[in-house]
Amino acid sequence: MDDLLTQLRAAAEPTRLRLLALCARSALCVSDLCDVLGQSQPRLSRHLKLLVEAGLLERVPEGANAYFQLPADAGVARMILARLPEDDPRLAADRRAAARIAAERARAASAAFREGGMDWDEMRALGLPAGDIEQALISLLPASAAALLDIGTGTGRLLELVADRVERALGVDASRDMLALARARIAERGIAHRAAVRQADMYRLPFADGAFDAVALQMVLHYAEDPAAAVAEAARVLHPEGTLIIADLAPHGRSDLLQRHAHRWPGFDDAAIAGWLGAAGCTIASPIEVPGPLAVRLWPARRVAGFAQPTHAIAL
Repeated sequence: MDDLLTQLRAAAEPTRLRLLALCARSALCVSDLCDVLGQSQPRLSRHLKLLVEAGLLERVPEGANAYFQLPADAGVARMILARLPEDDPRLAADRRAAARIAAERARAASAAFREGGMDWDEMRALGLPAGDIEQALISLLPASAAALLDIGTGTGRLLELVADRVERALGVDASRDMLALARARIAERGIAHRAAVRQADMYRLPFADGAFDAVALQMVLHYAEDPAAAVAEAARVLHPEGTLIIADLAPHGRSDLLQRHAHRWPGFDDAAIAGWLGAAGCTIASPIEVPGPLAVRLWPARRVAGFAQPTHAIAL
């Protein structure tokens, strides 16, 4: 009862209700919230601190910044928000301002990639059948899962595709520009109640052992300096008997991709992937190949119960 009263008191203020409503639709940083609400950073920081301490919001650090969003167990917050009128003029104005900020940030991020000579939609750049690859990957996922992790989420496309199949989908990426694009996608699709993104290093994921029922590494390993370590870390955060799916290029002779697209590896064969998965405590199932200008293979695996791995990540 005390926890419930604390949460109700924390929400019982107009600005804090507006903050809850905004952060329920998309993760936002303090500067974004200042722009939307037209209030000072010290004032909003005090409101956000109260909401975080009450458990109505969670603070996710990202470099020198931090984003605020509803936590996975935000039952009370959603109950409160369900009682707010959708046509309230202030809330509607807040939503429009937040959408404008997200769109501006997404445009800036995509421009940064173009100006740097990079194409952030790699499957399109390589002429790969993105739809076929996505459908093959989704077919290998469990019918339902409590928590899915997409490592190297990029623009968050996989999060969008699985939002109606999982209780919670989380994407991680090292690039802030990619995260800006993914956050814009999540906000536009209205899936913030199931999907979120955060910045993280795939070699040192900030999650407890066994935190996820399913983990995906889609078109990530060919960029990795140490693919075996990335696979081991993905397996560490996977629940025993959970599903790990690797989707990446099969071996190819396109040496130009190593220079033009900064690939570290010219594709992977079954033996290499099977060896890394076995060392990480996973049993591999039959791979699937999706034909195209470059063949893409999907390697589904399951985490073996009772396999012990070194623990070094920070528990949530």
